[in-house]
This record gives sequence, structure tokens and C-alpha cells, in this order.
Amino acid sequence: MDNKNSRRTKRGNLTRNGALASPKTGKASKQFIKIFSLTLLIVFFALGSYGFRLYAQTQGAFSKTYKPLAGREASSKIQNKKPVSILLLGVDTTDNGIRDTEVDYKGNSDTMIVVTVNPDTNKTTMMSVPRDTMAQIWKTSTNNTKKIQKINSAYNIGTEQSSVVTTEKLLNIPIDYYIKVDFNSLTKIVNSVGGVDVDVPFSFSYGDTGKKPSVFKKGKMHLNGQQALDYSRMRHDDPDGDYGRQKRQRQVISAIIKSAASAQTFTHYQSVLDSISDSMTTSMPFNDMQSMFLNYRGASKDIDSDYIQGYGSMIDGQSFEVAPTKELQRASNKLRKQLGLPKETLNNEETKLNKLNEDRGFDFNVDLDQTYDIFTKNQTSK
Repeated sequence: MDNKNSRRTKRGNLTRNGALASPKTGKASKQFIKIFSLTLLIVFFALGSYGFRLYAQTQGAFSKTYKPLAGREASSKIQNKKPVSILLLGVDTTDNGIRDTEVDYKGNSDTMIVVTVNPDTNKTTMMSVPRDTMAQIWKTSTNNTKKIQKINSAYNIGTEQSSVVTTEKLLNIPIDYYIKVDFNSLTKIVNSVGGVDVDVPFSFSYGDTGKKPSVFKKGKMHLNGQQALDYSRMRHDDPDGDYGRQKRQRQVISAIIKSAASAQTFTHYQSVLDSISDSMTTSMPFNDMQSMFLNYRGASKDIDSDYIQGYGSMIDGQSFEVAPTKELQRASNKLRKQLGLPKETLNNEETKLNKLNEDRGFDFNVDLDQTYDIFTKNQTSK
């Protein structure tokens, strides 16, 4: 259950000086769910339910997905059965074929979720990082671009390495692995585990242009692959906006994990493996995947869903989510605890900018359960 589902996005206006302005990053990518759920399903939990009778096929499929980060030694945490962290990146590289004509198209990572898996406590934590979160972008741990932009632009600037390091710097946590996936395989994955069960928060319908929309009714529903994709994509009709979409994405991930763990058969196994090789990239070696199958599966039973709450603000004509230092510190403390690390006070460019903006009248002390003018604390109509 989402432990912060009463929060809402707040809107305010803030003008920064030119040095802090966020440059234009090009055409925004469409709001599609990125199938990071494929990763959790296959890499962490699902295959362990069926043993390694298809080991050769699995190894062959995953060998095509392996892409380590340059200059980083392989993590030994999984082999030593230690808590690990994974950055799940969802990207849209095809957009129904429209972008197939663009050479080396990368785009932004519209979905970013930090996942911690602790085999000692048998707990998994998913922390969504809103794509519009204001952050300083890093290419590598020693290459700071000095650019203050939306965090999802890190992938466009420096691919997976930049996304990993920028997230590490923002939250003061180590990222042991990344997994990047494309949205095209969700329907196959969900169908292969017999569908997923979700608790729909409100009634709505959604579907691609020119296709029959999926209809969702408030309450418990069993979704097939296409319904799960539509359920995860909708944003504009959600009263919580992108935060609501993030919550539904985490719902689908959790449901896939539970369905996979309880499935009696794994139909379409080969087609799922084929889709992996075309739509997933990861820095996790296959032997680490094997170890996770054996030693981390218990963490699939206790999944904590969370997200970073920011203040929606227009800055130099662009929409950003400005995360308060208190909220960034909360997220950092929670993730570090799950990784067995002590608390540390955040001291990065984001916290320095927050202090600067507080001095200029940006109020981070309003109640996040209400809608306020962030400069005056006057409550406004919802």
C-alpha cells in the first residue's frame, strides 16, 4: 500500500537567476510506462519459482542484455548476500515506430525507481523519483555538468551512467546495479503470469489513439497485459497527476511479482526471453541473477512503495518538481537504512539551492496534505 497517497502536487511560480535556469532539453517524450516490471519479474523473482531447467535458454537471452558501467568494478554484494540497490530506468526508444527513423535516439528516462532488496529483513523498497525532479546532472562521479535540469534528462545527456550517478548524488546512496527497459514487452509479461490483480483507486478509461480504451472501475480488478499497460500509462485524468501514475506503476510491479511467485505455469516462456534481449539492458551479470533467484526471493513478499514528493513550480517557463531538503533527507535515510548504512546529512547542490530559495521566499514548510501558495502559506482552493 502506498504510504503517502494523500499527497497532492502543488503549483507555484519561481524565477531564478540565469545561472540556475534549466536549459531546454528538446522534445519531451510521450508518457508511456516503461517496463521496468519485466526486470523485477524475470531478474529477481519469477524464474526461481521454476528452477533452472531452462538455464541455457535463460543465459543466452540475458547475455545479450549485459552492459556494465564504464570504470566501475562489478559489485560483490549479491554474492555475499548483502542488501543491494538497483536503479530501474524506463525509456521510450521506439514510440510506436515514430522514432525508429531517428539515428541513435535516446530520449529521457520518464520512469526512475530506486529499488532496495534486503535478504536479511526479506524486504523490498521501491522509491519513485519523479521525472521532473530538479537535480544537478552528473555524467560520471568525477564529471559534473554543472547543469540544473529535470533528473530524467540525465539519461539523454549521458545514458545509464549519468542516470545512476545523478541519482547517487541526489540521495547520497550507492547504486549497485541499473536495469533499463523499454515499454514494448509489458503486455507479454503480464499475460505470461496469467494477469495481475490491482485495487483501482477510481473509475476511468484510457487507451491509445485509434484503439478501444480499457475501462477501469473503482475496486479490485484482474488485468490482462493490455489493460495493465493502459492502467500504468494514464496521467492527465488522475487527481494526483504524475504522482498518481507513479503509484499505479508501483502497483503493477508489485502485482507482477506476486503473480509470478504464485504462478503454476510460465506460458510463453521463450517469447518472454526473446523480448528481454530486445528491450532490456543491465549491469547485473548472469551469475548475480542466479544468486538473487536463490537468496533474495523472500523479499518479494514484503514490498514497500514510496516516492519523493516535490513542489510543482514554473521556473523560466518550464515545469519542475522542487523536492524540499527535508523530503530528500527522508528518502535518503529510508534507503540507506534498507541498505544497512547509517544516516548522513545531505549536503549537495540541491540542498544548497533549497537554502538559497528559502532565503528568497520559497516556503518549504507548508503542509503537503493541503494546497498552499508556497510563498505566503495562504491556503488556496483545490
